[in-house]
Amino acid sequence: MGKPLVVAYNRVSREAREKLAETCEVRYFEQSETLEDPEFREAVAGASAIIGVEYEVDEAFLEQAPCLRIAANVSVGYDNLDLEALSTRGVYASNTPEVLNDTTADAIFGLLLAAARRIPETDRYVKDGKWQNTLPDDYFGVDVHHRTLGIIGMGRIGEAIAKRARFGFDMNILYYNRSRKPEAEDKYGASWTELEPLLEQSDFVCTMTPLTKDTYHLMDEAAFRRMKASAVFINGSRGGVVDEEALVKAIQERWIWNAGVDVFSEEPVPSGHPLLKFPHVVTLPHIGSFTEENENNMSLRAAENVLQVLDGKEPQDQL
Repeated sequence: MGKPLVVAYNRVSREAREKLAETCEVRYFEQSETLEDPEFREAVAGASAIIGVEYEVDEAFLEQAPCLRIAANVSVGYDNLDLEALSTRGVYASNTPEVLNDTTADAIFGLLLAAARRIPETDRYVKDGKWQNTLPDDYFGVDVHHRTLGIIGMGRIGEAIAKRARFGFDMNILYYNRSRKPEAEDKYGASWTELEPLLEQSDFVCTMTPLTKDTYHLMDEAAFRRMKASAVFINGSRGGVVDEEALVKAIQERWIWNAGVDVFSEEPVPSGHPLLKFPHVVTLPHIGSFTEENENNMSLRAAENVLQVLDGKEPQDQL
């Protein structure tokens, strides 16, 4: 009997592919091809496992993958996976939690700081040769220390952000989550609250919730209207959690003071997207977990999930 075939795509590290190749046949596609590509379609048809980032695994895909035993995301997110369709076919699904917690928390808190202190905008001011005397008042930022941070979605990454906010910047922490997190409350002095008071009381609102039917457009026009006019909004979760038209309106009409966005409903974001027209709004290309060390660790974790399933076990990160 031959080795099981693993199809890898989109930023699966060389070390992870080499680990898989010890016991599996590995076919690697540097970009996620579509099923219209004959080589990719042929590989998927014989694959026992797929591993990679952000490929849409739905019923149509699964019909072309009759041998599939696991779809392993190299990501903490999994909105690209149709979990119901996978479960119906007896195919495992996994992600890579915990590995990226600190790396992503660093990036999202950095985004918060950048938006609050207008760091990219003032960097451009210097590079454009405009810094001749004192910086004009209309480039003022806002303080972060001792302010109130509202975190929507107190998962592992949310807790890591709370840790940085509390102990690095003496911030007060509010959070909204489906369930209370007593340990986070004890460690970081965090207070659970309903969504509406969190929006009304927070100086910074940070979304870190998964994208589900319940969280789709959670941040809509009504939500932004509840926020302080001096507040900064940060999205580090998924683009679909935010009604981007409402966010644009909130900034244009000054319902809120500023925003920082690491994720968009369409990625890569179109060059004409209205959020890109605001010089003070910080827009990042989904870099939350994007460091070389962390990317490799995530790939290795996903590879472990694949190998566990191919060895007849359940994956450690089963969804």
